[in-house]
Amino acid sequence: MNKKNIPVEFVFQMFALIIAIIVVHAFYVSVVRPNAAQIIEEQNAAAAADPNYVRERRVAVLIKDLEQEACFILMFWALAIMGYKAVIISRERGLLDVDLVPVAEGMRILPEDTREFARQVQQLPGEQQQMLLPRALLNALRRFNSTHNIQDVSSSTNTICESEAERLESELSMIRYISWAIPSIGFIGTVRGIGEALAQADKAVQGDIAGVTQSLGVAFNSTFIALLISIFLMFLVYQLQLLQERFVFDTQAYCDDKLIRHMRAD
Repeated sequence: MNKKNIPVEFVFQMFALIIAIIVVHAFYVSVVRPNAAQIIEEQNAAAAADPNYVRERRVAVLIKDLEQEACFILMFWALAIMGYKAVIISRERGLLDVDLVPVAEGMRILPEDTREFARQVQQLPGEQQQMLLPRALLNALRRFNSTHNIQDVSSSTNTICESEAERLESELSMIRYISWAIPSIGFIGTVRGIGEALAQADKAVQGDIAGVTQSLGVAFNSTFIALLISIFLMFLVYQLQLLQERFVFDTQAYCDDKLIRHMRAD
């Protein structure tokens, strides 16, 4: 991606984070926490009336705390970033279905022919010319025109594809950080819940374990939800990484099949 596109992606990420915060917090304030408070109140009343009452694990109660809210915000932010990258890859993959260098089977490409083929690639819109496939094709044609060495052209094309693969891999670092941060936030909730439970240990000794039970619920629910979200996100991260790796491999194969194998230095 060229320098012009870097601020666009940064702005997109910031807007995605802001929208995720607004939407998730609004949903929590209007739906999750009121429902959770009502469920807890009903369960407390049922438990007071029946000593054998078993509390049900309801979704609203599992996700009601601040740590779970933060995890969902990060999850939707990561999903937005991954969706953005998947759309870009799908657009670039679309060029693999286009015959950018129309070479008939059995036709040879000589060094003096490269300018004509390069001109066809250069007729693409400016945004498409910055994509991997046109850059690799133009580099191969120019390299062949200057060196007349097919092996050098192949090595240069492989280098461009490897550099693109490394760039795509490095751009996943933010998503991986988010996937790491989510279970860490869950553990923070665990520590907070256990700390609150220990602070109410004197009440538990006196027979009032409601506060301790609720605090321990915060501790375990936050880690439970965070780990589930992290497993889901890591699956999508590896799927996106696989999509990127296949794209780079297919681009390299395209260059070899559509261009390099037709080159003749003599």
